[in-house]
Amino acid sequence: MDFQQLADVAEKWCSNTPFELIATEETERRMDFYADPGVSFYVLCPDNGCGDNFHAGSESEDCLPFLQLAQDYISSCGKKTLHEVLEKVFKSFIPLLGLPDADDDAFEEYSADVEEEEPEADHPQMGISQQ
Repeated sequence: MDFQQLADVAEKWCSNTPFELIATEETERRMDFYADPGVSFYVLCPDNGCGDNFHAGSESEDCLPFLQLAQDYISSCGKKTLHEVLEKVFKSFIPLLGLPDADDDAFEEYSADVEEEEPEADHPQMGISQQ
């Protein structure tokens, strides 16, 4: 895939996330992304015939620790698409962006169902005296 096609994929991905594609550098095959509050990263795209993987990094010391999970995923076996890489980076930054984690939502729904059970009528309520 040529670099312009990759940039188009990145633009489309950004439309569904808080990130903005703020710069593209075709000679370095680099794309820079930014989202408030100060979350930034870049992706280096492999050359067409090179066989290299994508690389995600950040020039922000605050962001780097959150990228570890995405970097491990990118360097694992198998070819990754740009969209897969961007999704993994996005999930890595969820705590920094202040967004709810999709996995946490499922747990909260399950917990909410458990907590909503009505107390059985034959058990006394706290603070209510029975006469």
